[in-house]
Amino acid sequence: MMRIIAGEARGRIIEAPAGRHTRPTLDRIRENMFNMLQPVIPGSRILDLFAGSGALSLEALSRGAEYAVLVDSDRNAAAVQKKNIEALRYAGKTRQMHCDWHAAADTLKREKEVFDLIFLDPPYAMQDLRDVFSALVTLTGPDTIIVLEHEAGKEIQVSDDFEKYRDRAWGFCAVSMYRHKLRGE
Repeated sequence: MMRIIAGEARGRIIEAPAGRHTRPTLDRIRENMFNMLQPVIPGSRILDLFAGSGALSLEALSRGAEYAVLVDSDRNAAAVQKKNIEALRYAGKTRQMHCDWHAAADTLKREKEVFDLIFLDPPYAMQDLRDVFSALVTLTGPDTIIVLEHEAGKEIQVSDDFEKYRDRAWGFCAVSMYRHKLRGE
């Protein structure tokens, strides 16, 4: 059981998918992560890849984000997302995509979507994310922030199009933030 930490839905309980295929972001880590991101959240458009319960994008919506796209290929995760979205009454501010990250990126690229904030919470075993980051290039603007949750102490490989500008670790979990490198440098 998890809760929304701040904003209009503060204190509301949300569910997490059962089983070992998802790893919900702990409340204290989410709180620290969102304290770092709070200035960019109001009015932002969110992409949440490997969304699991949807806790990251739902927290952002509670804190003033405009819209969120939640992507997960797991059927149980998608069902829990739907319940959480309905419980928080965010159906009008969300879009669910029940597919893998690659299909979602292709669809969103065709639709010419651009996001202000992208959450990536892939399985910890997935440490080579060059293909994922490369697929996100067209979905980012000059100020887009990509927030990657990963296992602390592990070096994650990302596309050369992005640079890490901030990271923090809390025990076993780490969060790294990336921005698109300026074109023409």
